[in-house]
Amino acid sequence: MSRQTIYMTDRLVDYVARMNPPEHPVLAELREATSALEFAGMQISPMQGHFMQMLVRLTGARRIIEVGTFTGYSTLCMALALPEDGELVALDVSQEWTAIGRRHWARAGVDGKIDLRLAPAVESLDGLIADGRAGQFDLAFIDADKSGYPDYWERALVLLRPGGAIAADNALFSGRVLPDVSDDELLAARAHLPEERQQSALAAVHALRRFNETIRHDDRVDHAMTPIGDGITLAVKR
Repeated sequence: MSRQTIYMTDRLVDYVARMNPPEHPVLAELREATSALEFAGMQISPMQGHFMQMLVRLTGARRIIEVGTFTGYSTLCMALALPEDGELVALDVSQEWTAIGRRHWARAGVDGKIDLRLAPAVESLDGLIADGRAGQFDLAFIDADKSGYPDYWERALVLLRPGGAIAADNALFSGRVLPDVSDDELLAARAHLPEERQQSALAAVHALRRFNETIRHDDRVDHAMTPIGDGITLAVKR
């Protein structure tokens, strides 16, 4: 038993990838299609995709909410793990990016499980609540704009059944959530990016720091922050 998380060298990452089940061929195609995009780094890794599939199966999820779909890789991962009568409500604002996902969902034969809603996520979540869907979902995956996490969290808790789970991505934000990392250091690490994206990253770090502290003291859930990928906070609604 190790007292701390093992350092993941490139060789260890490759080893874990080999030990995991093979990536579904349509997932591999979707990952390749996404790799050419400017924001390809927003896509989760195959390793995290396997983890999300296992989370769906472990929780026995039949109804899932995803906040932040991008090109639909995580959506496809979870939809493949859902039973045939499962439902995944995917929320995003980009017609362009989600169109890539739609094509691959259809190729994998899971498009019938996915309800894609293109609108600001808060509006879509409030719409689900207004439609009487409170307490009906088993799992929520939050991976969208970081400043919106508190709003997504609150609505996800309403929509989840007791015992339902939330997974919030990017909890560690490449280690920059540490309180002793200064704004100057954060901006220096993004110096190669346009000013707008530098400021966006800075705002995301500050938002995640506040969000992580909020979850730490939220007595409505049991939670654990894990160093998977860029950090995933897992929580179970009491």
